[in-house]
Amino acid sequence: MNIKSLSLGPIGTNCYIVYDENDALVIDPGAEADIIMGFLEQKQLKVQGILLTHAHFDHIGGLDDLKRYTGAEVFLHEEEKEWLKNPALNGSQKLMGNEIIATTETTPLTPGIMDIADFHFNVIHTPGHSPGSVSFIFGEELFAISGDVLFYEGIGRTDLPGGSMNELETTIRTKLYTLEDVYTVYPGHGPETTIGIERQSNPFVKG
Repeated sequence: MNIKSLSLGPIGTNCYIVYDENDALVIDPGAEADIIMGFLEQKQLKVQGILLTHAHFDHIGGLDDLKRYTGAEVFLHEEEKEWLKNPALNGSQKLMGNEIIATTETTPLTPGIMDIADFHFNVIHTPGHSPGSVSFIFGEELFAISGDVLFYEGIGRTDLPGGSMNELETTIRTKLYTLEDVYTVYPGHGPETTIGIERQSNPFVKG
């Protein structure tokens, strides 16, 4: 199992491509779909699913183009289905000054074990940054893709629609900090970290 991180768009959103020899999952195609597609072509990968940790504008900007290119099924938590087409909810209206929307149809993400092709992982609901935020836990490979919930020595903002600092702190303590220290955390922005590092030194939520 391999993971490729691409920092895309004006605020450097991390898009992750989890792949083996032939197949791939794309997580959070936030912008610059041509860069994502270029990597897929280079590695000759077939996309088996497109997963969204949440539906803020900086995580969905390349979604429609990637969907057209791959034809892959798109998965998003039901609570944020309407955010794709609503700039007031997805944050683009407030933060960008222009409207970013995605028209792609999505399949609801249900918390629990998920299998797509040969990829086996756990979907956990991790609200606080947004009500439908999820994280993807790859237990056999010991890594988590946390979206905008937990960063290297940081946490997601809570001043956008549906955000809650109390909920975010509870999410981190009860859902992410219960993972083993050795888990690598791949966040929505910035460098990777580990659960152990964040539990010990995160200035916002210590374990």
